[in-house]
Amino acid sequence: MAISNPGGLLNSVPAPQQQTLSTNYLDFTGGANDWAQQYLPDLMEKEAEVFGPRTISGFLSQVGAEEAMTSDQVVWSEQGRLHLSYKGKIATNDGTGGSGPAGANAGTGATTRVTIESDIDETAGFTATKHGIRVNDTVIISNSDGIFKCLVVTAAAGSATIDVSPYGQANLADNNTSKGTTILVYGSEFGKGVSYMTGGTATTQEDGRRANEPDFKSFTNKPIIMKDYYEVSGSDTSRIGWVEVSTEAGQSGYLWYLKAEADTRARFADYIEMAMLESELNAAASLADGNNLIVGSEAGAGNVGTEGLFAAIESRGNITTGVTGVNAATDLAEFDAILAEFDKQGAIEEYMMFVNRSTSLAIDDMLASMNSYGAGGTSYGVFNNSEDMALNLGFSGFRRGSYDFYKSDFRYLNDKATRGGINDASSANAIRGVLIPAGTSSVYDQTVGASMKRPFLHVRYRASQTDDRRMKTWVTGSVGAATSALDAMQLHFLTERCLITQGANNFMLMK
Repeated sequence: MAISNPGGLLNSVPAPQQQTLSTNYLDFTGGANDWAQQYLPDLMEKEAEVFGPRTISGFLSQVGAEEAMTSDQVVWSEQGRLHLSYKGKIATNDGTGGSGPAGANAGTGATTRVTIESDIDETAGFTATKHGIRVNDTVIISNSDGIFKCLVVTAAAGSATIDVSPYGQANLADNNTSKGTTILVYGSEFGKGVSYMTGGTATTQEDGRRANEPDFKSFTNKPIIMKDYYEVSGSDTSRIGWVEVSTEAGQSGYLWYLKAEADTRARFADYIEMAMLESELNAAASLADGNNLIVGSEAGAGNVGTEGLFAAIESRGNITTGVTGVNAATDLAEFDAILAEFDKQGAIEEYMMFVNRSTSLAIDDMLASMNSYGAGGTSYGVFNNSEDMALNLGFSGFRRGSYDFYKSDFRYLNDKATRGGINDASSANAIRGVLIPAGTSSVYDQTVGASMKRPFLHVRYRASQTDDRRMKTWVTGSVGAATSALDAMQLHFLTERCLITQGANNFMLMK
């Protein structure tokens, strides 16, 4: 008698005969919601897993999304900050920076020359001569000597220096030229009858009216190919079990299962997830033969690697060493410092928190020390405003300031056989958690050639019309659907993918 497909949970395609195909394999590794787990529990071998369920938590399935790609790499561009803000130094403080400003409403003091050195984020590769400050812009010049409002009187195209005239004093002569200085554009001012093209001391359109183009920063990542393998001899395939099923679509046939193979499959799924977290780009790789990245003397011996989540945050995101559980009041102040850092980055208001046990308890103690569990309550927007859904997925929510946080224990950071053991061995460099913004951000995908919204964290996998490499499984050997003379059944696993950490400045690593 055939078994139906209640709840539409059956993803495999039944075979009309008892054939061991990758398409009709009955997977037992899908967790509590797996069809086999719910409706065929008697098929499971009664084995005691003394170290608990051997999965790391389904991290990416909870926070990420997946999208196909066809090229060897993903190239995307993220728009930089909207407002113009730079770091630099005062170059001259003797009032000789240039002539006074033009215009009846401009100040009459001598000018001061300021050198621009970097953008406000000190982005690598920034070209100071391509700053966006223009003649007659009003700027704030700020350092430890004070805050000064100034008018820009000279800003020649292709120059990293500008001349400014302060509104409140004759010049900035008291400012130390060695001190780091912030330059922020906050508006503009023109005198009567002053041309926008040649305002102040500008003599050309290029100097006086330069359109500020959006600042885009390009990033790339490459997919890696991962493989695994399981083999059972023909004699031992008697352990294969068969189930006759019928689906809601009217299909009927046979599915097969092999409990011992499930361990390999589950471990491979964990490796995929761990690689997306831990991988790094190979800085030592050199390009050879156009496409292959070679390390060492053997052709094809090395690979370029890929940028995982931790590496992306280390490179482009934020790091905190706070909230350690030493003192609840101190932890609260350190947590508020995290909020202040997020305020500087764009104020994404919903965050997923994946933390180890000690950090989770520290946050619980911090919240318990407050009069309420996060003033104002939590919106649970990322869970369709359902608190029950959040709790069922293992999250607890709280609000601090205008931010909603959804906290979950991250088994990967606790298990001694995964990151937990690494953290124990090097507590000074331990990764205690990660904060990931919920929702999407806009990027320009250079592969697609269009602007689009994508989740802050998502997976890109290689796929084409002929080969989908998101998660390939196939069977070879002489058992079942025979493909060779080998007296065994071989199961192969393969994936080709990479992780895209988009807007990494909104992420935070807890160390």
